Amino acid sequence: MPEPIVTLNEESLRSDLRELVRRTVEEMLNGLLDEEAGDLVGAERYERTADREAYRAGHYERKLATTSGEVTIRMPKLKGMRFTTAIIERYRRRETSVEEAMIEMYLAGVSTRRIEDVSEILWGSSVSAATVSNLNERAFEAVEEWRNRPLERAYPYACVDGIYLKRSWGGSYENAAAMVATGADDDGCREVIGAAEGLTESAECWREFLSWLRSRGLRGVRMFTGDKAAGMVGAIAEVFPEAAYQRCTVHFYRNVLARVPKSRRPTVAAMLKAIHAMESREASEAKALEVAGELERMRLGKAARVVREGFTETLTYTRFPREHWRRIRTNNAIERLNREIRRRTRVVGAFPDGRSALMLATARLKYVAESEWGSRRYLDVTLLEE
Repeated sequence: MPEPIVTLNEESLRSDLRELVRRTVEEMLNGLLDEEAGDLVGAERYERTADREAYRAGHYERKLATTSGEVTIRMPKLKGMRFTTAIIERYRRRETSVEEAMIEMYLAGVSTRRIEDVSEILWGSSVSAATVSNLNERAFEAVEEWRNRPLERAYPYACVDGIYLKRSWGGSYENAAAMVATGADDDGCREVIGAAEGLTESAECWREFLSWLRSRGLRGVRMFTGDKAAGMVGAIAEVFPEAAYQRCTVHFYRNVLARVPKSRRPTVAAMLKAIHAMESREASEAKALEVAGELERMRLGKAARVVREGFTETLTYTRFPREHWRRIRTNNAIERLNREIRRRTRVVGAFPDGRSALMLATARLKYVAESEWGSRRYLDVTLLEE
Protein backbone atom coordinates (compact mmCIF):
# COMPACT_ATOMS: atom_id res chain seq x y z
CA MET A 1 0.00 0.00 0.00
CA PRO A 2 1.24 3.55 -0.73
CA GLU A 3 2.45 5.54 2.23
CA PRO A 4 0.12 8.31 3.41
CA ILE A 5 0.84 11.61 1.73
CA VAL A 6 -0.42 13.79 4.59
CA THR A 7 -0.05 13.11 8.31
CA LEU A 8 -1.65 15.05 11.14
CA ASN A 9 -0.20 15.71 14.54
CA GLU A 10 -3.41 15.60 16.57
CA GLU A 11 -1.79 16.90 19.74
CA SER A 12 -0.29 19.88 17.93
CA LEU A 13 -3.59 20.57 16.14
CA ARG A 14 -5.51 20.45 19.41
CA SER A 15 -3.01 22.82 21.03
CA ASP A 16 -3.22 25.25 18.11
CA LEU A 17 -7.03 25.23 18.18
CA ARG A 18 -7.03 25.85 21.91
CA GLU A 19 -4.65 28.79 21.48
CA LEU A 20 -6.81 30.13 18.63
CA VAL A 21 -9.90 30.03 20.84
CA ARG A 22 -8.03 31.65 23.72
CA ARG A 23 -6.81 34.51 21.53
CA THR A 24 -10.29 34.96 20.08
CA VAL A 25 -11.80 35.22 23.55
CA GLU A 26 -9.08 37.66 24.59
CA GLU A 27 -9.57 39.89 21.52
CA MET A 28 -13.34 39.83 21.89
CA LEU A 29 -13.26 40.85 25.57
CA ASN A 30 -10.75 43.63 24.94
CA GLY A 31 -12.81 44.86 22.00
CA LEU A 32 -15.94 45.01 24.14
CA LEU A 33 -14.08 46.87 26.90
CA ASP A 34 -12.72 49.39 24.42
CA GLU A 35 -16.19 49.91 22.97
CA GLU A 36 -17.64 50.40 26.44
CA ALA A 37 -14.94 52.95 27.32
CA GLY A 38 -15.73 54.87 24.14
CA ASP A 39 -19.42 55.07 25.07
CA LEU A 40 -18.56 56.39 28.54
CA VAL A 41 -16.10 58.99 27.25
CA GLY A 42 -18.42 60.15 24.48
CA ALA A 43 -15.66 59.98 21.83
CA GLU A 44 -13.69 57.36 19.98
CA ARG A 45 -9.96 56.87 20.54
CA TYR A 46 -7.99 60.01 19.53
CA GLU A 47 -11.25 61.82 18.63
CA ARG A 48 -11.69 65.44 19.72
CA THR A 49 -15.28 66.51 20.48
CA ALA A 50 -16.76 69.38 22.48
CA ASP A 51 -19.27 67.23 24.39
CA ARG A 52 -16.87 64.56 25.62
CA GLU A 53 -17.17 63.71 29.32
CA ALA A 54 -13.74 62.25 30.07
CA TYR A 55 -10.35 61.44 28.54
CA ARG A 56 -8.57 58.16 28.04
CA ALA A 57 -5.46 57.62 30.14
CA GLY A 58 -4.08 54.36 28.81
CA HIS A 59 -4.88 50.99 30.34
CA TYR A 60 -3.68 48.42 32.84
CA GLU A 61 -3.49 44.68 32.41
CA ARG A 62 -5.08 41.98 34.49
CA LYS A 63 -5.43 38.24 34.13
CA LEU A 64 -8.71 36.38 33.78
CA ALA A 65 -8.98 32.59 33.99
CA THR A 66 -11.52 31.22 31.53
CA THR A 67 -12.45 27.75 30.34
CA SER A 68 -10.44 28.55 27.20
CA GLY A 69 -7.29 29.37 29.18
CA GLU A 70 -5.85 32.42 30.91
CA VAL A 71 -6.36 35.64 28.94
CA THR A 72 -4.87 39.13 29.42
CA ILE A 73 -7.45 41.88 29.79
CA ARG A 74 -6.50 45.50 28.99
CA MET A 75 -8.71 47.51 31.33
CA PRO A 76 -9.14 51.13 30.10
CA LYS A 77 -8.18 53.99 32.45
CA LEU A 78 -10.09 57.27 32.25
CA LYS A 79 -9.48 60.84 33.46
CA GLY A 80 -12.48 62.66 34.79
CA MET A 81 -14.57 59.52 35.18
CA ARG A 82 -14.32 56.13 36.86
CA PHE A 83 -14.42 53.25 34.41
CA THR A 84 -16.90 50.54 35.39
CA THR A 85 -17.79 47.65 33.17
CA ALA A 86 -20.73 45.25 33.05
CA ILE A 87 -18.64 42.66 31.22
CA ILE A 88 -16.34 41.64 34.09
CA GLU A 89 -17.07 42.18 37.77
CA ARG A 90 -14.60 44.28 39.67
CA TYR A 91 -11.77 42.25 41.27
CA ARG A 92 -12.95 39.10 39.46
CA ARG A 93 -10.08 36.87 38.40
CA ARG A 94 -12.02 33.88 37.11
CA GLU A 95 -14.90 33.30 34.79
CA THR A 96 -18.12 32.25 36.56
CA SER A 97 -18.11 28.85 34.87
CA VAL A 98 -14.61 28.26 36.25
CA GLU A 99 -15.78 29.03 39.78
CA GLU A 100 -18.78 26.75 39.36
CA ALA A 101 -16.49 23.98 38.12
CA MET A 102 -14.25 24.34 41.20
CA ILE A 103 -17.27 24.16 43.51
CA GLU A 104 -18.56 21.10 41.68
CA MET A 105 -15.16 19.41 42.02
CA TYR A 106 -15.04 20.16 45.75
CA LEU A 107 -18.55 18.83 46.37
CA ALA A 108 -17.78 15.78 44.26
CA GLY A 109 -15.02 14.83 46.68
CA VAL A 110 -11.89 16.36 45.13
CA SER A 111 -9.46 17.75 47.71
CA THR A 112 -8.50 21.44 47.62
CA ARG A 113 -4.89 20.53 46.80
CA ARG A 114 -6.02 18.52 43.79
CA ILE A 115 -8.26 21.41 42.67
CA GLU A 116 -5.19 23.66 42.63
CA ASP A 117 -3.41 21.22 40.32
CA VAL A 118 -6.46 20.72 38.08
CA SER A 119 -7.08 24.47 37.73
CA GLU A 120 -3.44 24.96 36.70
CA ILE A 121 -3.77 22.29 34.00
CA LEU A 122 -7.19 23.30 32.65
CA TRP A 123 -7.21 27.07 32.93
CA GLY A 124 -3.54 28.02 33.15
CA SER A 125 -3.79 29.56 36.62
CA SER A 126 -3.85 27.96 40.06
CA VAL A 127 -6.10 28.87 42.97
CA SER A 128 -5.36 28.74 46.66
CA ALA A 129 -7.12 26.56 49.19
CA ALA A 130 -8.48 29.75 50.80
CA THR A 131 -10.09 30.76 47.51
CA VAL A 132 -11.79 27.39 47.20
CA SER A 133 -13.06 27.72 50.78
CA ASN A 134 -14.44 31.21 50.07
CA LEU A 135 -16.22 29.95 46.97
CA ASN A 136 -17.80 27.15 48.95
CA GLU A 137 -19.04 29.53 51.62
CA ARG A 138 -21.26 30.99 48.91
CA ALA A 139 -22.27 27.52 47.79
CA PHE A 140 -23.18 26.54 51.37
CA GLU A 141 -25.68 29.41 51.55
CA ALA A 142 -27.61 27.74 48.73
CA VAL A 143 -27.18 24.37 50.45
CA GLU A 144 -28.69 25.69 53.68
CA GLU A 145 -31.63 27.15 51.78
CA TRP A 146 -32.18 23.79 50.08
CA ARG A 147 -31.94 21.93 53.40
CA ASN A 148 -34.75 24.05 54.91
CA ARG A 149 -36.99 24.14 51.84
CA PRO A 150 -40.73 23.45 52.36
CA LEU A 151 -41.89 19.91 51.55
CA GLU A 152 -44.87 20.52 49.29
CA ARG A 153 -45.63 16.96 48.18
CA ALA A 154 -46.89 13.81 49.86
CA TYR A 155 -44.37 11.05 50.56
CA PRO A 156 -46.04 7.63 50.99
CA TYR A 157 -42.73 6.00 51.92
CA ALA A 158 -39.91 7.49 53.99
CA CYS A 159 -36.58 6.11 55.11
CA VAL A 160 -34.51 7.44 58.02
CA ASP A 161 -31.00 6.68 59.21
CA GLY A 162 -28.09 8.24 61.08
CA ILE A 163 -24.43 8.46 60.13
CA TYR A 164 -21.65 9.42 62.54
CA LEU A 165 -19.05 12.05 61.65
CA LYS A 166 -16.00 13.04 63.69
CA ARG A 167 -16.10 16.65 64.90
CA SER A 168 -14.57 18.84 67.58
CA TRP A 169 -16.51 18.64 70.82
CA GLY A 170 -15.37 20.46 73.97
CA GLY A 171 -11.70 20.39 73.03
CA SER A 172 -11.68 16.77 71.87
CA TYR A 173 -12.78 15.03 68.68
CA GLU A 174 -15.80 12.79 69.08
CA ASN A 175 -18.50 11.25 66.90
CA ALA A 176 -21.74 13.16 66.32
CA ALA A 177 -24.74 11.84 64.40
CA ALA A 178 -25.96 13.35 61.15
CA MET A 179 -29.59 12.28 60.64
CA VAL A 180 -30.79 11.80 57.08
CA ALA A 181 -34.26 11.15 55.68
CA THR A 182 -35.32 10.24 52.15
CA GLY A 183 -38.77 9.75 50.70
CA ALA A 184 -40.56 8.44 47.65
CA ASP A 185 -42.94 11.20 46.53
CA ASP A 186 -46.37 10.89 44.95
CA ASP A 187 -44.72 10.52 41.53
CA GLY A 188 -42.59 7.62 42.70
CA CYS A 189 -39.28 9.51 42.55
CA ARG A 190 -36.78 9.53 45.41
CA GLU A 191 -35.93 12.74 47.22
CA VAL A 192 -33.73 13.76 50.14
CA ILE A 193 -36.24 15.34 52.49
CA GLY A 194 -34.07 16.12 55.50
CA ALA A 195 -30.60 16.28 57.02
CA ALA A 196 -29.78 17.58 60.50
CA GLU A 197 -27.20 17.17 63.24
CA GLY A 198 -27.93 15.21 66.40
CA LEU A 199 -25.71 14.56 69.40
CA THR A 200 -26.61 10.86 69.38
CA GLU A 201 -29.38 8.75 67.93
CA SER A 202 -31.39 9.12 71.13
CA ALA A 203 -35.18 9.29 71.37
CA GLU A 204 -35.00 13.04 71.97
CA CYS A 205 -32.82 13.64 68.89
CA TRP A 206 -35.06 11.52 66.70
CA ARG A 207 -38.14 13.30 68.04
CA GLU A 208 -36.66 16.72 67.23
CA PHE A 209 -35.60 15.57 63.76
CA LEU A 210 -39.00 14.10 62.87
CA SER A 211 -40.82 17.13 64.30
CA TRP A 212 -38.63 19.38 62.15
CA LEU A 213 -39.60 17.34 59.08
CA ARG A 214 -43.27 17.65 59.98
CA SER A 215 -42.97 21.42 60.51
CA ARG A 216 -41.56 21.73 56.97
CA GLY A 217 -44.61 19.97 55.54
CA LEU A 218 -43.86 16.24 55.56
CA ARG A 219 -47.21 14.49 55.16
CA GLY A 220 -48.87 11.44 53.72
CA VAL A 221 -46.27 9.01 55.10
CA ARG A 222 -47.70 5.49 55.26
CA MET A 223 -44.52 3.71 56.34
CA PHE A 224 -41.09 4.56 57.71
CA THR A 225 -38.16 2.21 57.13
CA GLY A 226 -35.23 2.26 59.54
CA ASP A 227 -32.58 0.21 61.28
CA LYS A 228 -34.25 0.34 64.73
CA ALA A 229 -31.75 2.74 66.25
CA ALA A 230 -32.23 3.62 69.91
CA GLY A 231 -35.34 5.76 70.31
CA MET A 232 -36.26 5.71 66.59
CA VAL A 233 -39.38 3.54 66.81
CA GLY A 234 -40.90 5.43 69.74
CA ALA A 235 -40.21 8.82 68.13
CA ILE A 236 -41.88 7.75 64.87
CA ALA A 237 -44.95 6.51 66.75
CA GLU A 238 -45.13 9.81 68.67
CA VAL A 239 -44.65 12.28 65.80
CA PHE A 240 -46.26 10.26 62.99
CA PRO A 241 -48.79 8.00 64.74
CA GLU A 242 -50.56 7.27 61.45
CA ALA A 243 -47.42 5.76 59.86
CA ALA A 244 -46.30 2.12 60.16
CA TYR A 245 -42.73 1.13 60.94
CA GLN A 246 -40.63 -1.34 58.91
CA ARG A 247 -37.40 -2.64 60.39
CA CYS A 248 -34.72 -2.99 57.72
CA THR A 249 -34.37 -6.70 56.94
CA VAL A 250 -30.64 -6.38 56.22
CA HIS A 251 -29.97 -4.95 59.68
CA PHE A 252 -32.16 -7.68 61.16
CA TYR A 253 -29.99 -10.30 59.43
CA ARG A 254 -26.86 -8.64 60.82
CA ASN A 255 -28.23 -8.70 64.36
CA VAL A 256 -28.96 -12.41 64.06
CA LEU A 257 -25.66 -13.32 62.38
CA ALA A 258 -23.73 -11.48 65.09
CA ARG A 259 -24.79 -14.31 67.41
CA VAL A 260 -23.79 -17.09 65.03
CA PRO A 261 -20.30 -18.64 64.68
CA LYS A 262 -18.53 -17.55 61.52
CA SER A 263 -18.48 -21.09 60.07
CA ARG A 264 -22.29 -21.33 60.19
CA ARG A 265 -23.17 -17.84 58.95
CA PRO A 266 -23.66 -18.77 55.24
CA THR A 267 -26.20 -21.44 56.19
CA VAL A 268 -28.06 -19.21 58.63
CA ALA A 269 -28.06 -16.29 56.17
CA ALA A 270 -29.80 -18.48 53.56
CA MET A 271 -32.38 -19.51 56.17
CA LEU A 272 -33.08 -15.88 57.09
CA LYS A 273 -33.50 -14.76 53.48
CA ALA A 274 -36.08 -17.50 53.00
CA ILE A 275 -38.32 -15.75 55.56
CA HIS A 276 -38.75 -12.73 53.32
CA ALA A 277 -38.95 -14.69 50.09
CA MET A 278 -42.42 -16.02 50.95
CA GLU A 279 -45.51 -15.04 48.97
CA SER A 280 -47.56 -13.76 51.93
CA ARG A 281 -47.27 -12.51 55.49
CA GLU A 282 -48.74 -15.71 56.88
CA ALA A 283 -46.17 -17.82 55.03
CA SER A 284 -43.35 -15.54 56.20
CA GLU A 285 -44.46 -15.82 59.83
CA ALA A 286 -44.62 -19.60 59.61
CA LYS A 287 -41.18 -19.68 57.99
CA ALA A 288 -39.73 -17.44 60.70
CA LEU A 289 -40.96 -19.76 63.45
CA GLU A 290 -39.56 -22.70 61.51
CA VAL A 291 -36.17 -20.97 61.21
CA ALA A 292 -36.17 -20.16 64.94
CA GLY A 293 -36.84 -23.80 65.75
CA GLU A 294 -34.07 -24.95 63.45
CA LEU A 295 -31.63 -22.52 65.08
CA GLU A 296 -32.50 -23.95 68.47
CA ARG A 297 -31.82 -27.46 67.17
CA MET A 298 -28.44 -26.13 65.93
CA ARG A 299 -27.80 -24.95 69.53
CA LEU A 300 -27.92 -21.29 68.50
CA GLY A 301 -30.34 -20.19 71.19
CA LYS A 302 -29.38 -16.48 71.21
CA ALA A 303 -29.86 -16.20 67.45
CA ALA A 304 -33.20 -18.04 67.69
CA ARG A 305 -34.35 -15.58 70.38
CA VAL A 306 -33.53 -12.58 68.15
CA VAL A 307 -35.53 -14.14 65.31
CA ARG A 308 -38.59 -14.86 67.49
CA GLU A 309 -38.59 -11.39 69.07
CA GLY A 310 -37.85 -9.36 65.95
CA PHE A 311 -39.27 -10.99 62.82
CA THR A 312 -42.73 -9.40 63.18
CA GLU A 313 -41.51 -5.82 62.70
CA THR A 314 -39.62 -6.86 59.54
CA LEU A 315 -42.87 -7.92 57.83
CA THR A 316 -44.69 -4.56 57.83
CA TYR A 317 -43.95 -4.20 54.11
CA THR A 318 -46.41 -7.03 53.35
CA ARG A 319 -49.32 -4.58 53.92
CA PHE A 320 -48.38 -2.77 50.73
CA PRO A 321 -48.39 -3.73 47.02
CA ARG A 322 -46.24 -6.73 46.19
CA GLU A 323 -44.41 -4.76 43.48
CA HIS A 324 -43.01 -2.49 46.21
CA TRP A 325 -41.81 -5.17 48.61
CA ARG A 326 -38.24 -5.52 47.43
CA ARG A 327 -37.56 -1.79 47.65
CA ILE A 328 -39.35 -0.81 50.84
CA ARG A 329 -38.29 -3.63 53.19
CA THR A 330 -34.71 -2.35 53.48
CA ASN A 331 -33.05 1.06 53.81
CA ASN A 332 -30.51 0.22 51.10
CA ALA A 333 -31.38 3.43 49.24
CA ILE A 334 -30.30 5.61 52.16
CA GLU A 335 -27.24 3.44 52.79
CA ARG A 336 -26.13 4.37 49.28
CA LEU A 337 -26.28 8.05 50.31
CA ASN A 338 -24.40 7.29 53.53
CA ARG A 339 -21.55 5.82 51.50
CA GLU A 340 -21.41 9.02 49.46
CA ILE A 341 -21.26 11.10 52.64
CA ARG A 342 -18.48 8.94 54.09
CA ARG A 343 -16.49 9.11 50.88
CA ARG A 344 -16.68 12.91 50.86
CA THR A 345 -16.12 13.50 54.58
CA ARG A 346 -13.22 11.03 54.74
CA VAL A 347 -11.18 13.62 52.81
CA VAL A 348 -11.65 16.09 55.67
CA GLY A 349 -11.18 13.70 58.58
CA ALA A 350 -12.28 15.59 61.70
CA PHE A 351 -14.46 18.70 61.42
CA PRO A 352 -13.88 21.81 63.56
CA ASP A 353 -17.60 22.19 64.36
CA GLY A 354 -21.01 20.70 63.68
CA ARG A 355 -22.04 23.24 61.06
CA SER A 356 -19.14 22.49 58.73
CA ALA A 357 -19.79 18.75 59.02
CA LEU A 358 -23.52 19.15 58.35
CA MET A 359 -23.00 21.55 55.46
CA LEU A 360 -20.56 19.29 53.65
CA ALA A 361 -22.78 16.24 54.18
CA THR A 362 -25.85 18.16 52.99
CA ALA A 363 -23.97 19.53 50.00
CA ARG A 364 -23.12 16.00 48.98
CA LEU A 365 -26.75 14.93 49.43
CA LYS A 366 -27.91 17.84 47.26
CA TYR A 367 -25.35 16.94 44.61
CA VAL A 368 -26.56 13.32 44.46
CA ALA A 369 -30.27 14.22 44.70
CA GLU A 370 -30.03 16.54 41.69
CA SER A 371 -28.41 13.82 39.59
CA GLU A 372 -30.05 10.83 37.95
CA TRP A 373 -30.61 9.35 41.42
CA GLY A 374 -33.48 11.76 42.05
CA SER A 375 -34.93 11.94 38.54
CA ARG A 376 -35.62 8.27 37.90
CA ARG A 377 -38.97 6.76 38.86
CA TYR A 378 -38.29 4.48 41.81
CA LEU A 379 -41.78 3.12 42.56
CA ASP A 380 -45.16 3.01 40.89
CA VAL A 381 -47.15 4.69 43.65
CA THR A 382 -50.42 4.44 41.69
CA LEU A 383 -50.57 0.86 42.97
CA LEU A 384 -51.31 2.26 46.44
CA GLU A 385 -54.66 3.54 45.19
CA GLU A 386 -55.63 0.06 44.08
